Amino acid sequence: MTAKRYELIEHTADIGLRACGKNLAEAFSNVAYGMFSLITDLRKVRQRESREITIAEKSPEDLLFEWLNYLIYLFDAEQMVFKKFDILEFDGYKLRAICRGEKVDPSRHVIKTGIKAATYHMLRIDPEKNQVQVIFDI
Repeated sequence: MTAKRYELIEHTADIGLRACGKNLAEAFSNVAYGMFSLITDLRKVRQRESREITIAEKSPEDLLFEWLNYLIYLFDAEQMVFKKFDILEFDGYKLRAICRGEKVDPSRHVIKTGIKAATYHMLRIDPEKNQVQVIFDI
């Protein structure tokens, strides 16, 4: 998976992503980017607004799960779509990031996939390869 931020994972009823980076923080950023690219065409998303997000969890897997589900919450509750994820702090248990994007504009943003949640099913973090994997409930 060199040079690609993420790739789709075949799954029976849901959809999955595998993302990598130069480090795990970048993999977390890339999987978020991949998730929003499933939701809408990110080429049409402008970086007009930002949200600072801080999440702390007991394990790297819980951190990945909560990170993605919080972003899904912001999409559902505030209609925010993000395309840039600057990870400011990351140690595998805590993540602080600035996410940039904008509110959904129906004249520019077509919603392609409705993602309900990130799941623990097949959720993996490989620190050796700086790779993460997640299946989304759609």
